[in-house]
Amino acid sequence: MNHGAGLAIFGTNSEAASLSVDECLHLTDHLLEKGGSEEGVFTYYSEIIERVGSDKLGIYLYHIPQMTQVPLTMSLIERLIKRYPHTIMGAKDSSGDWANSRAMIEAFAPIGFAVFPASESLLTASLALGGAGCISATVSVNPSGIKALFDRWNMPDGMMLQEQADQIRKIFQATPKIAAMKRTAAEHSGHADWARVRPPLCGLDEEAAASLRRALGAVGFGMEGYPR
Repeated sequence: MNHGAGLAIFGTNSEAASLSVDECLHLTDHLLEKGGSEEGVFTYYSEIIERVGSDKLGIYLYHIPQMTQVPLTMSLIERLIKRYPHTIMGAKDSSGDWANSRAMIEAFAPIGFAVFPASESLLTASLALGGAGCISATVSVNPSGIKALFDRWNMPDGMMLQEQADQIRKIFQATPKIAAMKRTAAEHSGHADWARVRPPLCGLDEEAAASLRRALGAVGFGMEGYPR
């Protein structure tokens, strides 16, 4: 956060999967009651907004259809913005579909709707069209590099910064990402217990950790404020 990155808790790929069985069942039942149609999703958001009933409420939508099986369509977003222009603030697009992210940005960014792709690999492309930034798990381990890219994407060193961010992301994506990030933070901070993950996630074994360390060292990776 000191490097200018925001914090989004309970990320989809993180330990939110470790909710209890009772919690998962309760939430699943609640979602099933609401239905998965576009009309049902609109009603869901509308009911939340109306029940809260506060002009201080701001909602950022989360489009990740490969996990939810319920897409946030362009028409749904347009309808929500029209009905609640001061409450529906933006969206994170984790679909992995750049064409969809681009369509969101082109359609809604001009009216102040903030669109965040889920990977820093799309940062330069999205910022060039008016995107708001990115919401990415790997910002947790590379905040200074990604913030530098955000600040300088259209400057002479922008392409180099994008390439560096891409290299680091690809290394973490090549391993179990959450376990790899926690192991890296543990090693750079000196807090060995930071490497722990909650079941059903598994930590990296020593061979995988050594391979990760070598790959990161090869691209000059470091976590500022911690020893390399």
